[in-house]
Amino acid sequence: MTIERALDRRGFLSVSALAGGGLLLGLSAGAEAQDVQPAGLNAFVAIEPSGKVIIVAKNPEVGQGIKTSLPMLIAEELDCDWARVEVVQGDFKPALYGRQVAGGSFAVPMHWMGHRQLGAAARQMLVSAAAAKAGVAPAELTTTKGEVHHRASGRKWSYGALAGDAARLPAPTLETVPLKQPGDFTLIGQPKVGVDSARVLRGEALFGIDMRLPGQLYAVLETSPAYGGKLKSADSAAARAATGVVAVIELAGLGGPDALPEGVAVVATNIWYAEQARKLLRLEWDLAGAKGHSNGDYAAAAARLQAAGTGADIRRDGDPAAKLAAAAKVVEARYSYPFLAHMPMEPQNCTALFEDGALELWAPSQNPQAGADQIARHLGIPLDRQTIHITRMGGGFGRRLIGDYMVEAAAVAKALPGRPVQLVFSRADDIKRDFFRPGGWHHFTAGLDGAGRLTALSDHFVSFTHDGKPARSAQMGAHQFPAGLLADLAYSVSTMATVLPTGPMRAPESNAICFAMQGFLDEVAEAAGTDLPKLLLELCAEDKVIGRPGQPMTAFATSRARAVIERVLADANWGKARIDPGRGLGFAFYYCHLGYFAEVVDASVAGTAVTVNKVWVAGDVGSHVINPFGAENQVRGSILDGLSQALEQELTFADGAIGQTNFDSYPIGRISAAPEIAISWVTSDYAPTGLGEPALPPVIPALTNAIYAATKKRIRDLPVRL
Repeated sequence: MTIERALDRRGFLSVSALAGGGLLLGLSAGAEAQDVQPAGLNAFVAIEPSGKVIIVAKNPEVGQGIKTSLPMLIAEELDCDWARVEVVQGDFKPALYGRQVAGGSFAVPMHWMGHRQLGAAARQMLVSAAAAKAGVAPAELTTTKGEVHHRASGRKWSYGALAGDAARLPAPTLETVPLKQPGDFTLIGQPKVGVDSARVLRGEALFGIDMRLPGQLYAVLETSPAYGGKLKSADSAAARAATGVVAVIELAGLGGPDALPEGVAVVATNIWYAEQARKLLRLEWDLAGAKGHSNGDYAAAAARLQAAGTGADIRRDGDPAAKLAAAAKVVEARYSYPFLAHMPMEPQNCTALFEDGALELWAPSQNPQAGADQIARHLGIPLDRQTIHITRMGGGFGRRLIGDYMVEAAAVAKALPGRPVQLVFSRADDIKRDFFRPGGWHHFTAGLDGAGRLTALSDHFVSFTHDGKPARSAQMGAHQFPAGLLADLAYSVSTMATVLPTGPMRAPESNAICFAMQGFLDEVAEAAGTDLPKLLLELCAEDKVIGRPGQPMTAFATSRARAVIERVLADANWGKARIDPGRGLGFAFYYCHLGYFAEVVDASVAGTAVTVNKVWVAGDVGSHVINPFGAENQVRGSILDGLSQALEQELTFADGAIGQTNFDSYPIGRISAAPEIAISWVTSDYAPTGLGEPALPPVIPALTNAIYAATKKRIRDLPVRL
């Protein structure tokens, strides 16, 4: 579903009384749900007689702060006291809440208006109730911190005292309720600590892996040691006889790795017993299907494909071949990047209970719909017989958009009805059975005229297919920057088959393509006798908005690009600062996930060691940053993720088998390597957008461009090797 479709769906307000008195408000996300009445806390907002306000967080919380920022929108327009707000995580109930997903950085733009309208509608009803009680016009009343005031008489009423009367009033039309002017905001734009932060620090059981139920069992799943393998035979006698083992279940495999992989599950009374018994399984695998799926095989195939021609067109504007042939100077380079794993701190897990034909799940899922659909399709448990509780997640970065672990837990629980089972991935499982960020190869060619102006650009991209279809997150969009800014441009693609499962990773596509494109454009700028920011400012010199068919929200505005570029250059004192030998500044810009980010990296190189000293970031995510505290956390996390990817991370495969098993062979950047990060916000007259992803892509090429500035050595392949 595109973001435009989500924003176009009309909301419908439901009003009812809270048991024991109070006001309960629900907001259906679309016309198909308008007749659904909320029950209990299935609604969005409950105002208790005590004045306490309970707001449901509909979307999954994966560390991106949405459990805080979306309720802030409601509380802002409700004009309640944030100190008296309790935020609770909503269960998966799409009929009531609409789409519940944490991905794409779309939560804020999708809910910016709807959540504010809900809060404003509640405030209007409370004011109307107070007006009726006081015998005055609603226009004579004001609100602040959970109270309605009649200034002329000095009277006031708490929201709790008015909630019961308000519950008997008709629901207002959301589209017509008056909203606050930005100058009247008291919450939006104010830094707020995450609503769960104190509980996380206290070690409370919030995460999926913390789930404990009476009589709970624990399961682990052994799968093929290499992708493409098939189970030939299984001897599980020793595992069945092991201490604490309750069952050993062979799974036939259904619909691919994201539905149900082929393997053997061991279920025991605790996770240690399950892991020890797994070692006793004697499984024989046919690995013929994994042959030829190695790093070297892929690199050789990519070289052949690039040598063979330009592939299938992704986009072709003008006549780039003719412009390149007539260019005064031609710049050419090849870039590549590896497969990557997500490696969240909390490995994949899910707790399931199957009883009387119904399934109950406790799932740390970014996208519970994906798992629910697969369970219905492959295990025959209808959606209306599934109850899914969304738990907090210890990281995800896109990995938890795929519901494989939900299906696996459900399959095991279905084989053991009446017994709750928690499926847990070990760290080795988590990396081995990931849905990887795919590698890729780019062959760039650019043409410059006699004045050093960029006149043509082509990129021949080599990527992957899986089961005859484009591999997930292995595509290159037709609107990748700088498409639309050059009259003569060509993007093309050639593909090879892979058995490796791929999937979205923080800033899908952009996290890799930005490195290649911005690195190459830095080379083009040098050949033109200028630098990358000047080249990009020249490309964006004309004020225009480059639209995307049917998706006006994702149109690219050159003025916004210029603003963040100019801001970060000023912050970093670009071109004016004294730079010591062995030290360099690198710049990059990118637009993705509705965010505009320009970044400068200050890096030092000594031998083969790279030290990142400081990163300057300038970002435009619209007119307001809802929670600056959470927003800065997201930017800092993106920068640290990107630096780890650039400097340390690479997956290796040998005939479908992954070579990495834990953090020792797939390192994450340490605290001691974290640079100083300076963040500036550039506001624009656009609705606010998300922050989980767009700050990541530019830091990688900004780093590699800084390494070039320090050493004159181009980094065209990741991870960085000096």
